Amino acid sequence: MTQRRHRDRPTRCALFDTPIGTCAVAWGDEGLQWVQLPEASKSRLRARLREQLGGVEEATPPAAIRRSIGQVKRLLSGKATDLSAAELDMTGVTPFARRVYAALREIGPGQTITYGQLAARVGSPGGARAVGAAMARNPWPLVVPCHRVLAADGKLGGFSAHGGTVTKARILALEGVTDVDRAGTAVARAPVAGQPLFGGDRPLPFDAARAQRALRKADPELGALMKRVGPFRLCLKKPQSAFAALGEAIVYQQLTGKAAGTIFRRVLALYPRRRALRPEDVAATPDDQLRSAGLSRAKTAALRDLAEKTLTGQVPTLRRLRRMDDEAIIDALTGVRGIGRWTVEMLLIFQLGRPDVLACGDWGLRKGFARLLGVDEVPSARELGEYGKRWRPYRTVASWYLWRALELG
Repeated sequence: MTQRRHRDRPTRCALFDTPIGTCAVAWGDEGLQWVQLPEASKSRLRARLREQLGGVEEATPPAAIRRSIGQVKRLLSGKATDLSAAELDMTGVTPFARRVYAALREIGPGQTITYGQLAARVGSPGGARAVGAAMARNPWPLVVPCHRVLAADGKLGGFSAHGGTVTKARILALEGVTDVDRAGTAVARAPVAGQPLFGGDRPLPFDAARAQRALRKADPELGALMKRVGPFRLCLKKPQSAFAALGEAIVYQQLTGKAAGTIFRRVLALYPRRRALRPEDVAATPDDQLRSAGLSRAKTAALRDLAEKTLTGQVPTLRRLRRMDDEAIIDALTGVRGIGRWTVEMLLIFQLGRPDVLACGDWGLRKGFARLLGVDEVPSARELGEYGKRWRPYRTVASWYLWRALELG
């Protein structure tokens, strides 16, 4: 994203929180001058604004800018939002880039276009590289949705915001696009409050009260958070099979709960006489029929691979899983297409009720850990893992409280 020319007086800007982190906008009399996606910390975000805009001062945004901020928040909450009416300050933008940005603003949420296709739309067939350069200089990500531009082979291509293609995949997933390159595995979805991925009403197989006492003694800071959050309320759901639980997890990956629930009900409706997914049913269902329920190509392939490996015994039954240790379960299940370590860790926590699971790769968990420490920068997975050793053997309970920390004001 290109540097805007510095002005004699400070540029007005405002920071605002979104589900993917703190964003910022800057504006002038002619409209939006800059949209900043989250950085590693708020201090780094402010430094990035200064690097790009020179002098900046935080101010109360006018009504038009407030509308744009609200639209960005809705978009990053997984709600289809039209940002095409936002006024942009085009000072310093070349005529070619203006044409590219105007054409790209016609690509709505949930849609994608390749660099080559976008070049053809603006009258420059063969100009994919020039379009890519315009994307890299885009001052208004999300408003000019450069995250919706993919490489010719359907892969994600580049993205110059903090987090690179992981951030790009995450934004696309919020819009319902997961069938691109790494988008099916690049983003971990923390359980939503009150709606854990495998949540239900079955009691835990360990003493939760004892676990809470041990954690308060081992870590007073966590104990203070536990007091603020209140009682530990994690319960489990008894599944019909390991296949049914993992199949549901595949459908829910990278989607909002509402969208995933709709698709999952459509998948179940393919088998009206069944109350749960069965591997033999999925294996006998044509791809186009699974796709008609709303599954992407990647999820259709993953669900079919899970069915085939369940039928051949490569995926253990739930009874066998209960006799296996955590790492053995992770090794066995991550061999299935579309199932990564995070998905298995969620199964261990919310389905099997294992007491000592810490999903260090979960962004929401690390964000909650940052709040526990009182820092802006989200700690690394390694830092969480090292600190979390003091929570053994009840890291599952600690994880639940870290997730709940995100809901506190």
